[in-house]
Amino acid sequence: MEWLIPLIIVVVLVLVIGIYLWATYNSLVTLNVRVDEAWSDITVQLKRRADLIPNLIEAVKGYAAHEKAVFENVTRARAETLQAQGPAEAGAAENHMQQALKSIFAVAEAYPQLQASQNFLQLQSELVDTEDKIQASRRFYNGGVRELNTKIKVFPNTLFVRSLGFHEREFFEVTEPAAIAEPPRVQF
Repeated sequence: MEWLIPLIIVVVLVLVIGIYLWATYNSLVTLNVRVDEAWSDITVQLKRRADLIPNLIEAVKGYAAHEKAVFENVTRARAETLQAQGPAEAGAAENHMQQALKSIFAVAEAYPQLQASQNFLQLQSELVDTEDKIQASRRFYNGGVRELNTKIKVFPNTLFVRSLGFHEREFFEVTEPAAIAEPPRVQF
């Protein structure tokens, strides 16, 4: 009978540890899926913007055909965005895209007839909407990464979660904050 109390204590302790591990594992899986979903949202918005770029180039090209270097830079930045794998590459591509978009809108400002074009105005509006969605998706992704990374780093989780296959994720940050400090200026 005297062995029953230590056995009950061991069983309760094992049960508490088991419940903790189960709850921690499930919450990490949930956070991991949320971060994957958020990254997917970002890639969808980056793809949407990349799909708008050729139409924008064509609209501007009709008025400013001699600005070949600007169009090449935008095309190169678009390709880099589409080929980016992961947050680090996407951040670098985002810098180049922002710079390219600024240059194409600078060219567009020199042509008042282009500014009056309904097609160009619609493309600008869609691009602004897409840029807003990219920023919202980026905030959601980075929030999910923050939660996941925090859960992985806190004690006692840090002792065992890596052995379960969980690892910290990268934030979607731009390498040159000045490149996106001022978004492309769009005037109507």
